[in-house]
Amino acid sequence: MPEPPLPEDADAGGLDRSLRSELRTLSKENAEGVGGHLVMVGRLLDAELFDQALAHAEAAARRAGRVAGVREALGVVYYRRGEWAKALAEFRTARRLSGSHHLLPLMADVERGLGRPERAIELAATPEARQLAAPEQVELAIVVSGARGDLGQHAAAVQHLEHLARGTTARHPWAARVRYAYAAALEGAGREDEAMEWYARAAEVDERGETDAAQRLGSADDAWVVDLGDDEEPEDDAPSRGRPTDQSDRRPEGRRREDGEGRSGGPA
Repeated sequence: MPEPPLPEDADAGGLDRSLRSELRTLSKENAEGVGGHLVMVGRLLDAELFDQALAHAEAAARRAGRVAGVREALGVVYYRRGEWAKALAEFRTARRLSGSHHLLPLMADVERGLGRPERAIELAATPEARQLAAPEQVELAIVVSGARGDLGQHAAAVQHLEHLARGTTARHPWAARVRYAYAAALEGAGREDEAMEWYARAAEVDERGETDAAQRLGSADDAWVVDLGDDEEPEDDAPSRGRPTDQSDRRPEGRRREDGEGRSGGPA
């Protein structure tokens, strides 16, 4: 099949180190081509040009279907397009090829998209989920809270995120998303005043526009001003399993970024 053209600046050097390492299993020419397509996938996802991103992801997969990062990229494109069954198949393949469990939060979120919130909660309770790094644990907590809301278990959705939300400071890279998800859980539980307070807390730290907290506040009747007090350290860091790591590698914002459009509890 003809491949979409690659611009001259689509250089595999822009990929994260772990993915470049995976591409070294390919011939030099093929690695350069696959890397170029993956660079374009990232750019086009950022621009929300999902059809074009899919063309590049599929081209990369035809060239290097046994490379875990390539299958993950294709899964992410399907995820952003809302093609849940295809996304899940690619994530499962990538997980099998890599032996890594870092995709569990996305897989759980896909289960929500497929209308199986119980399965999302089951994935979060596996031994593999307890081994995740701090950023993935946060993502999974957000998904589980949303799944509880899907099941009508709104009090449980609030409880699942309460400690994490209150222990997260503005310095944590996940601050906006956790606060937004906690606000959504509060809203689902009918605690409207508290929800608006936490939407305001999310908006205060949402420098990258990861949520629609500011828009929600703009449509409210009253203005909300919140003293975050983030110059003080929390008693317990959040989550307890380690410090945050760089989020710029391969974690998409995905459906959880868009949860304000239909589902509460949502991460890119």
